[in-house]
Formats: sequence, structure tokens, C-alpha cells
Amino acid sequence: QVQLVESGGGLVQAGGSLRLSCAASGRTFNSYPMGWFRQAPGKVREFVAAINWSGAGTYYADSVKGRFTISRDNAKDTVYLQMNSVQPEETADYFCAAASTLYGVPTMGPGEYEYWGQGTQVTVSS
Repeated sequence: QVQLVESGGGLVQAGGSLRLSCAASGRTFNSYPMGWFRQAPGKVREFVAAINWSGAGTYYADSVKGRFTISRDNAKDTVYLQMNSVQPEETADYFCAAASTLYGVPTMGPGEYEYWGQGTQVTVSS
């Protein structure tokens, strides 16, 4: 069974940091783009960051550039999202996703991602 399992969410004060992890099991995604998305209550799911298969190419939503960093460790089949200077409006469920295009270029569209984790909740207090 293919699974993406997120962890690392929790409660953090505004201005603080969190590091999210996404571990794959059931198959490897080492050769595929991976992404992070988030969804706040009552809002649509939005792109946060993506990374190409090697880790050399990273892409960010404008709102998180300079504060969030996506990375991956292919030896561990794990993708990370380091979140710094988080703000209350970034309270949401955070999801990792794996694209289905081998060695593809990461995209911002959720439809390009085939596998999704169950999400990890991030709450930022003011």
C-alpha cells in the first residue's frame, strides 16, 4: 500500500518555526517531484512549495518565499518543509503530495499530483 505520512505539525506561536516531514512507504518517489499544499478551514487547497526529484529545483508560493524551505532526502524517501516566521493566517492542514511524472518539473497545480498524505495540522497562535 502506497502511503505518504506527514508529521511535525502542532501549535506554534506567531514568528516561530516548525519542520514538517513527509515519509513515503509502499514505493519510492525518489524520481518524482514532490509538493506541499495547505488548506485552511473553509478555503481551497493552495500550493506552498515543490521540489524536483533531485532536490536541485525548488519552487515556492510568493507568500512563503524567504521563510519556508522544502528539501528532500531520497535515501530516506522523505520530504521536509521548514517553516520559519509563521503567521496566524498560515494555520491550516498541510499536505504532502507526489507527482506522477517521472523526473518531471514540479508544478503548483494540485491536479498534477497523484498521491496525497492525510495531512498534519499546523496552528499558529497570535
